[in-house]
Amino acid sequence: VGDKVMVLARSGLWQEVVNVPASHTFPMPEGMSFEEAAALLVNYITAYMILFDFGNLRPNQSVLIHMAAGGVGTAAIQLCKTVENVTIFGTASASKHESLKESGVAHPIDYRTMDYAEEVRKISPKGVDIVLDPLGGSDTSKAFNLLKPMGKLITYGVANLLTGQKKNLMAMAKTWWNQFSITALQLLHQNKAVCGYHLGYMDEEVELLRSVVAKLVNLYSQGKIKPKIDSVWPFDQVAEAMKQMQEKKNVGKVILVPEAPKEEPKKAEN
Repeated sequence: VGDKVMVLARSGLWQEVVNVPASHTFPMPEGMSFEEAAALLVNYITAYMILFDFGNLRPNQSVLIHMAAGGVGTAAIQLCKTVENVTIFGTASASKHESLKESGVAHPIDYRTMDYAEEVRKISPKGVDIVLDPLGGSDTSKAFNLLKPMGKLITYGVANLLTGQKKNLMAMAKTWWNQFSITALQLLHQNKAVCGYHLGYMDEEVELLRSVVAKLVNLYSQGKIKPKIDSVWPFDQVAEAMKQMQEKKNVGKVILVPEAPKEEPKKAEN
């Protein structure tokens, strides 16, 4: 009681009071703000496990990170920088490229005006060792084709289903129709791996998650990772916070907080 903790839950955290199992809470390291704690777990656990557990990232390899300025993207960039001589390709709109370069992306690519697969091939004709794919649909096929032999594609989302404020059934149908599919025999001939990751279905893997969080807390304490906060919004501005993401303006994590309490006037001392 009284400990400051980070909380892992599938949903239901946009409220002032939440009830979660003690096994899904993790003590906050010294010096961490509540905003950083809110930005750490989901993004950094995801980035860590897809890069190291599935991706087996090693020195001198290359990685393509989509949505590189988003929450998982910024976490993945920082984690790549903990391994020697990793070349990072990152897709993001042009306005975010300067920020990405500063954070360690060697080759930012504007996916809106360029074919990112062509741009990667210009710089690295053989492709890359690891692709992190939060997009789904036809982009997963492009990712698979960009892999070098022994390369790994880790798919962890289907952002192509989301095209704006309203559900676009045509976009959803198109993404579904173009969804990547491959047989075990085809994989055998290609010398490539395809992995799927979804943190939401890891509820029971308490020990595994605890070990990953311990590694992340250690990296944070060493100053090797630091959650990047784009902006902080009170609950009554949740629509504006969502708009910030939908319009792809954010660099880093968009955080929601309850309305800051008004300071009570100090009582006169007796």
